[in-house]
Formats: sequence, structure tokens, C-alpha cells
Amino acid sequence: MAQEALDSSTYPMVGGDGPHSYARNSNYQKESLDSAKQMMNELIDQHLDPGNHLYSFNPGNNSFRVADFGCSVGPNTFRAVHNIIEAVENKYKSLPVETEMPEFHVFFNDHVNNDFNTLFRNLPATGRYFAAGVPGSFYGRLLPSSTLHFAHCSTALHWLSKIPVDVMDKNSPAWNKGRICYSGAAKEVKDAYSTQFGKDVDSFLRARAQELVPGGLMMLVADGLPDDVHMCESSIGENLNVLGSCFLDLAKMGMIAQEMVDSFNLPFYYPSPSELKTLIEVNGLFEVKKIEKLDSSSAKKGVQLDVDVCILHMRAVLGELVKKHFGEGVIDILFERHREKYIGNPVLSDERYIKDASYVVFLKRKIKVTS
Repeated sequence: MAQEALDSSTYPMVGGDGPHSYARNSNYQKESLDSAKQMMNELIDQHLDPGNHLYSFNPGNNSFRVADFGCSVGPNTFRAVHNIIEAVENKYKSLPVETEMPEFHVFFNDHVNNDFNTLFRNLPATGRYFAAGVPGSFYGRLLPSSTLHFAHCSTALHWLSKIPVDVMDKNSPAWNKGRICYSGAAKEVKDAYSTQFGKDVDSFLRARAQELVPGGLMMLVADGLPDDVHMCESSIGENLNVLGSCFLDLAKMGMIAQEMVDSFNLPFYYPSPSELKTLIEVNGLFEVKKIEKLDSSSAKKGVQLDVDVCILHMRAVLGELVKKHFGEGVIDILFERHREKYIGNPVLSDERYIKDASYVVFLKRKIKVTS
């Protein structure tokens, strides 16, 4: 099956709540949210101005609107929303003049094939906010103009809208034969991924700038690499290369065709903070209030990563992509082989070797923007 038509918005995380589901295997994303909570509280306190006329509510519509873009199936999206609402409520309570607490309206967004049934089955029964699902790619408009007060997107922006065309073209210097990502690949491959990421970020920012009220806030938790680290020098790059070698092993065993491996590429790009900041500044629609690296709790403790947890996480994230391209029959043996290779690789199993990171990017929509 060719991958020319692959659009990452078509492929959800593994749904449901079974042993291989994303809902049960997304602790890494939970850790990022927990690490970002205090910083988010401080930034909302500093930059949210409920007294500003730009945040004033229409009579009879005292609603503060929040959207989580790339929410997946939970439970992390509920944790994120809880943290946001708590921080906004604290800001209102701290105002010198008593101000009516708004009602909260929360939009949960992900692509159309996301398991929204599982998401809403697990919706907290607190009555703290009104919830709605918004299916569709976050690289386009999803909400009416100037209706959103706070936008949130955590560990999702590294998913590209599509595979760069050149990496699938046998006649292009960027053809990525025998690899599943740009780690360790030719410069032309990396450049193709970088170019696609730049286009996607610009589309994302333009859509959010139209949806947010003037002065509205947006917080991104973005997976990436330090400025001086190449993809092939990071644990995520090494991990994806090891996974790629497992595909090649299956091809040698005759379980899949080599051509299938050559046509399979992952829609991921991990930017550096300076790269992401430059893209935001070139876009010109947001003020950058903060970009800061997150310290994960496991890194602080200096503990080894649990191999089975890591493999289950990879399977929850990539399982649907693999199944769509190669068929369901290869998934068990692929990830078992990945586990075996993972155990023998110190770069993957020891936290001290991990160089990739997550970054908090806190933005404020400029008062006057042009679409």
C-alpha cells in the first residue's frame, strides 16, 4: 500500500480502554502535563486579564471558553482542562474587585477518527464545565472567530499534517528508502520534514489566531530537541531507528515486502526551541511570553525507564499507523522484537542518555492580526 495519501489526521491513537490503548499507556503525556502545571498557573496569573474589555462577556453569556487541541481519548485531556480551569478560577478570586466567576465551556478537539465515545464515557461528572467535541484537524479552522479565550495543545504539535511528498518520491534526493523517519537520514530528508513542519505550524497559528479573542492565551507543550542536538543523537531518534530496523528484520523474514518498508514514514518532526520560536515570530500573530524546557519527574529521580511501559506507549501511539500500512498481523511480532532490541540498548533504557525534551510555549494573541 502506498503512503502518498497518508494524512496524520486520519490515524488515531489506539482507542478503547484495553491493555494496548492510549488511555492506559499515556503516562509520558501525563508527566509532561504535571511538570507544566505550576508554570501554567504562574503564566495565567501574569497574563490573563479578566478586567480587560477584550475579555468582557456578552450579557447573558458569561462564558469562558477553553479548547484542548489534540485531546485524544483521555484521561490526560481532563487533567489538562482541570488545571486550566483551576488556574483561571484562582485568577478571578485574586482580583481586588469581586468579579462574577464565568461559566466554563470546554471544546475537546481531535481528528474525526478519534475515539470520542471512550473520551466522553470517561468525562468527569463534576459539573464544573460544559463539554463539547470538535472533530477535525487542528491545522485548520474549527471554531467561530474570536470566541475562544484559552487554547491548549500538549504533545501533539510534532504530528505533521501529512508525510512530506519528497521523502516518498524515488526520483527525489529526499527519498527516505529503508528508514521510517529522518533520524540519521540524508540532509534532504530532514529538510523536507522541517519544511512541512514550518507550513503546519503556520497553519495552526493562523487558525488559532482567528478563533481566539484579541489578547487570548495559548499554551503549547511541545516535544522537541535542544538547539545543539540532532535527531540521531537523541533517544527518540535512536528509538525510532531501532523500530525501523525491526521493520527491516520482518522484511528479511518475508513477513512484509521491502517496498512496504521503503514507503512507510512516520509523520513526526521534533523542533528545537529556537526553531519553533522563529516560526512563531515569522507568523507574526502571537506574542511569545515564554519558552522553557520542562524537567520530567522521572529525570529528576534519576531512575531507569520501564521497558514494558515504553513499548506499550509506542504501540498505543503507532499501532494504528502500522496496522493501516502493513496489516494487523505484524503488530505483535513487531513490538516484541522492538522490546528485545530496546532491552539491549543503553541509550534507550537509561534516563541519563535521554536528550529530547518537552517545552512550554506560552503565547498571547496580538490585539490586531491579519489572516
